[in-house]
Amino acid sequence: MGLTFIKAKISNPARPGKRKELEFLIDSGALYSVVPAEILKRLGIKSTSEEEFILANGEVVRKHVGNAFFEYGKKVRGAPVIFGEKGVYLMGATTLEALGFALDPFRRQLKPLPMLMM
Repeated sequence: MGLTFIKAKISNPARPGKRKELEFLIDSGALYSVVPAEILKRLGIKSTSEEEFILANGEVVRKHVGNAFFEYGKKVRGAPVIFGEKGVYLMGATTLEALGFALDPFRRQLKPLPMLMM
């Protein structure tokens, strides 16, 4: 099984001009995206809550969660983001769906999602 990485920009919804391009590992098994807390704080993104998350090994951790704009291609959408550890850049299913993409598990590429209203 291969890994899929994309370059996307993240920004503060309150100040969209303040953004940073990052390389994300696509993790379609994760609900939310993860960006190092240090970067989110530099962008002025604030935590709006603290949630419990279950890691792949079964460990439960508490992490701060905020909201960010994610930009990929010509689309910019808002999605939750977890304040993560240094060096961890994951894009989860909520962000992918907000941007209108899904991961093709066979080709390991992003494909456009049909945008349904119902």
